[in-house]
Amino acid sequence: MIDLNSLPHAPGCYLFSDATGTIIYIGKAKDLKKRITSYFQKTDHDSKTQNLIARIASLDYVVTNSEVEALLLENNLIKKHQPRYNIDLKDAKRFAYIELSNEEYPRIGIARHTKLNATYFGPFVSATQRDQVLRVVKKIFCLRSCKRLPKWACLRYHMHSCSAPCIGKISSDEYYKQVEKATALLKGKGNELLKSLKNEMAEMSARQEFEKALTIRDQITAVERLSERQHVERPRQTNQDIISYTVADGTVFLMVFSVEKGLLTGKQEYSFENHEDVFDEFLVQYYSDHIPPTELILPHDIDSALSEFLTQQKGAVVQITIPKIGEKKKLLDLVNKNISHTYLHDKVKVNELQNALGLPTPPSIIECFDISHISGTSMVGSMVQFRNGIPNKKNYRRFRIKSVEGIDDVASIGEVVTRRYRRLIDEGSQLPDLVIIDGGKGQLRSALKAIKNLNVHLPVIAIAKKEEEVYLPNEMLPRLLDRKGVALKYIQQIRDEAHRFAIKYHRVLRRKKIVGD
Repeated sequence: MIDLNSLPHAPGCYLFSDATGTIIYIGKAKDLKKRITSYFQKTDHDSKTQNLIARIASLDYVVTNSEVEALLLENNLIKKHQPRYNIDLKDAKRFAYIELSNEEYPRIGIARHTKLNATYFGPFVSATQRDQVLRVVKKIFCLRSCKRLPKWACLRYHMHSCSAPCIGKISSDEYYKQVEKATALLKGKGNELLKSLKNEMAEMSARQEFEKALTIRDQITAVERLSERQHVERPRQTNQDIISYTVADGTVFLMVFSVEKGLLTGKQEYSFENHEDVFDEFLVQYYSDHIPPTELILPHDIDSALSEFLTQQKGAVVQITIPKIGEKKKLLDLVNKNISHTYLHDKVKVNELQNALGLPTPPSIIECFDISHISGTSMVGSMVQFRNGIPNKKNYRRFRIKSVEGIDDVASIGEVVTRRYRRLIDEGSQLPDLVIIDGGKGQLRSALKAIKNLNVHLPVIAIAKKEEEVYLPNEMLPRLLDRKGVALKYIQQIRDEAHRFAIKYHRVLRRKKIVGD
């Protein structure tokens, strides 16, 4: 039995345990009694907090001298016990670093974890971006990537992408100059590097060392192109983290954008279950492992204890900005846009399609039918299902046409639609929110007739390949959807998947027929 009356009005940490004695949640409070009591007196908790409360069997707490001490203690206890209901940043996406080893001839490569005997750049937003940067840097500055120096030159030397220090083709001093240039570029000092390279090229030209000047010119061109792709120039020369998040279906989707000396240098992505005080908990865990920047741009204010914690971690005041207008608000909006694109893009597709077709509810479950044949032989049907914007392959279905002879796509559509939804009705299974038919008006009419004969009502549309026209029931002319819009592209994605799946099945049947003959 938990005795709430004996709790102190003091800052500290509290630990909830289940019936087995396992710690399931650790929190901090400015006032332990008020905070802990709120769990059992409030009635409007989110679902995760409700589940937590239902499992609490015992309570322990630690009183601290200040709320900042409570923050520090909370973070240490969470790392030690890893309670189920606290967020776990280890579940976040982890992007690889570019590594420069600490050797006479430093090696450049990829690393998942940082060590003390090397220099690291990143983490990078994606493997594609990281590989692109690494490829260009190796090509520009001819740095080695081999783990051990070989006794003879490898293929990379002959392809002019390595300076071959292994066979003495470059001195240690010259090689290190190339390393310094690569380091400058990877640190985001592209402008300084370009200025240095242009001066060096002018000196080489003045000495009539034109071959070296041409090499440097190629480096300048490559650096300029890479800088355009990788960095966003900004006028303010400050270090900032821009953090925002959204909550969808009980999950927090959060991003951290890092800006160093005016350059957007990377981002981190996190997702975890939502609960009360989740944002504060994230900030404590994240900045226990990262030195806070000069400025934090956030979607809302944080309490004074958390601000003091950040200041202690940095050793200097951390400016907290909650922008409403202007450039910083645009940066915050950019983070939100990335969250939407990365995490909620599939939902956006569903909502855009609902609006484009005028559907009463979002088409979360969509099924699409296609017919495939060659000269009327081996006719097959396919059905693919998309759920919440992504393929649900376990519910893909294939149909060998049974009741139709010759070339008759219209009749074949009627057969496969009938077979599919008669079975779902007999099983009492969930029907889709939208049916898409690959074809034109004829195929649409056939599908509508089949569904009507089954005494069910399902929204049905058809898409014709040549002009990518979308046909709706009771509309004489095709619905003109924005060719660059999300809705039409989503329909095309589903139709193309159904077509691919039908052709795959058709090839299987043809192969069996050939083998059988």
